[in-house]
Order: sequence, then C-alpha cells, then structure tokens
Amino acid sequence: KDIPVANFIMHEIHCRRNIEVCRYCSESIPKSEMKNHMESEHGQVTCKCRMKIEKSLLKDHEASACPLRPALCQYCDIQLTFSKLQDHEIYCGARTERCGGCGRNIMMKDLKEHPRVCG
Repeated sequence: KDIPVANFIMHEIHCRRNIEVCRYCSESIPKSEMKNHMESEHGQVTCKCRMKIEKSLLKDHEASACPLRPALCQYCDIQLTFSKLQDHEIYCGARTERCGGCGRNIMMKDLKEHPRVCG
C-alpha cells in the first residue's frame, strides 16, 4: 500500500513486528494467524485417490485431475469414475442400434455421423 512519508517508519516497524509473509504463497499474514493459515491453506490432505495435496488445491484436483472424479459416458450417460471411462466408452460405443431409416445396425460411436450417410 502507499504510505505517507511521515508515517512510513512507524508503519514499517509495525509490519515487521506483526506481519509475516507466507513462504508458500507469498501472502502477507498477521503473525497471530499464520498457524491457522498454514493449516487451512497449505496443510497436506489425502484425496480419495490417495494423492497427497495441499488442502487449498483439493477442490480443483477433485474437479479436474482426480482419476476417481465422476464422469459420464457419452453413449449411455452412466456415471463412473474417470479412470474407468475410456474402457467403458470403447465397449459402450461398440454396441449397435438399428437405424430407423436404413434398417442397418449402427455402432453407438457412429450414430451421430450416420444420418449424413444413411441410405
């Protein structure tokens, strides 16, 4: 912050005495709150996938990187874990459904493109 020159020395003494910079995130934290900050923001937790991660990063990990996060199959909309999605979609996309237009059995993975080439 901008500090008036007349108050700068007093302000600097106050900050050195009462404020600490977090070694992990470089935030300025009151010394009295540093322990709580370290526990709530930088404490290690274990995700359900057994990965150790900072508490503050857990929600992002669970939403976008965790192999056990929920995912929907593009063919049948069943929910399963992301780590099982690829194998399931290979199997599920190979299932067939009869086309009402041409009467052929079409694999689920080809159903979106089929109307372009349908008899």
